[in-house]
Amino acid sequence: MTDTARLLAARSFVELGARQRARALLDAGSFRELLGPFDRVMSPWLVQQGIVPQADDGVVVAKGSLDGRPLVVAAIEGAFQGGSLGEVGGAKIAGALELAVEDNRQGIPTAAVLLLETGGVRLQEANLGLAAIAEIQAAIVALRQHQPVVGLIAGAVGCFGGMSIAAGLCSHLLVTREARLGLNGPQVIEQEAGLDEYDSRDRPFIWSLTGGEQRHASGLADAYLADDVAAIREALAGLLAAGEPAAPRCRRPDEFLARLARLGDDCEQLDAARVRALYQGDPQ
Repeated sequence: MTDTARLLAARSFVELGARQRARALLDAGSFRELLGPFDRVMSPWLVQQGIVPQADDGVVVAKGSLDGRPLVVAAIEGAFQGGSLGEVGGAKIAGALELAVEDNRQGIPTAAVLLLETGGVRLQEANLGLAAIAEIQAAIVALRQHQPVVGLIAGAVGCFGGMSIAAGLCSHLLVTREARLGLNGPQVIEQEAGLDEYDSRDRPFIWSLTGGEQRHASGLADAYLADDVAAIREALAGLLAAGEPAAPRCRRPDEFLARLARLGDDCEQLDAARVRALYQGDPQ
């Protein structure tokens, strides 16, 4: 197949909504949504602040299979409230992971895929959202005792806040060129450090430091993928089949802290190339 034919045959994953993404990953006919929009499980807190809620609270949870392997998928809708997580959406994800744990206890080897498109906790539900994210993180750790949990960051909303920690707890993490990953979002850094330190409007600068390619090159993601449904589905299947890594990142904190310690207490801002060199183990 020529490059042109391959391009024409490709189907964008980034352009799909959360429900479409979950359906696209699962085997044909196996998609079964849990707590869908007709169940009207929505946040009780948004209306009080004049915000129109969404009937599924911006989180789609489905069970099905990928290449015949039992799977639960939790997909965050980045178009609703910036993919932010509150009490209901967070509980849906944690519940899906806990359901997979129970499946494994019953002899059904159910793995999980998290489609992460989120700015982190929803400020309107801050304490409740933080509690829900903590439950998600605990559920990821619990499920990994049985089956892998794979995180995928695809779209430009990226993955920030407490959910970036959840991403770091996954068995494997995949990113696309459009993706971003960071603990704090650009606007938050700019607000706290000032425009001279971090200009959130400078998209090339932002992506050079937190974009998918940079995070993969720095060893913080396991695969860097093109925006193509077939390619993403194939990569997910491969990582699920590979199981738990022998030395996951979340169990190597000393290694990463030692690299950061080389910067000292008063370090000028690094450019993208120096960040890569640092994470790849080059002190220069």
